[in-house]
Amino acid sequence: MPDLSKQGPDNLPPLRDVIAAYDLAPKKSLGQNFLFDLNLTRKIARAAGAEDGGVFYEVGPGPGGLTRALLAEGADKVIAVERDARCLPALADIAAAYPGKLEVVSGDALELDEAALVPQGVRVAANLPYNVGTAILIKWLTAPAWPPVWASLTLMFQKEVAQRITAPPGGAHYGRLSVLAQWRCTAKILFDVNRGAFVPPPSVTSSIVRLEPRPEPLAPCALSDLERITAAAFGQRRKMLRQSLKPLGGEALLAKAGIDPTMRPEDLTIAQFAALARALP
Repeated sequence: MPDLSKQGPDNLPPLRDVIAAYDLAPKKSLGQNFLFDLNLTRKIARAAGAEDGGVFYEVGPGPGGLTRALLAEGADKVIAVERDARCLPALADIAAAYPGKLEVVSGDALELDEAALVPQGVRVAANLPYNVGTAILIKWLTAPAWPPVWASLTLMFQKEVAQRITAPPGGAHYGRLSVLAQWRCTAKILFDVNRGAFVPPPSVTSSIVRLEPRPEPLAPCALSDLERITAAAFGQRRKMLRQSLKPLGGEALLAKAGIDPTMRPEDLTIAQFAALARALP
């Protein structure tokens, strides 16, 4: 057990002491980078809306730095999914300090059915493990039912991934993830987090991204068709669309959608990608 004589403002020991007591050295294989700065975790919790109360869903809480911040800032309940069994005792201590407010699920978030686990309108807040962050986001963005079960996502990514999520057409960061995220959501970077805030420090700066689901996608089309179009287009992003989309219909497809065949994928708007998806045979 951690030394309870050294308690923080939430009546729990400092996170460094918790990690030392439970021997929770971050594992590279799990993409773990722990945040010790309570001011920073509480800033993230406030960005997620914890001061307004409600239920929050957290993926990869680790020893519980952000979990504690969400509860300290006013969350009525946190449902946390953690696949690293080493972290469960530390999370159990938080649950004991906040009776009835923390539910810990031992499992892999990529395999869980969140619709059966969390209530409609849940807000998601997470310092996602770097090695699975994009995969988890894509899982949420491609939910069959829309609007989804979640009301907002406040997530930490490597800055490069955050730029891809929020990039406008015409830039180097604009790609498949940009189109998918912004087709179904509004997305913006809230603030950056210096690598020195983590243990161990990652090799890159991180960013907090906020996504909110649109009531309806930005432009009508089938998700599967949009994914086919963007995969083909950005698979050869240096080529003109008449070449990269040749397997899907090439110039005939582009003419049907009213798009110049000499354009390159990074110059198309999301509405134009949706028009191409609708034009697929």
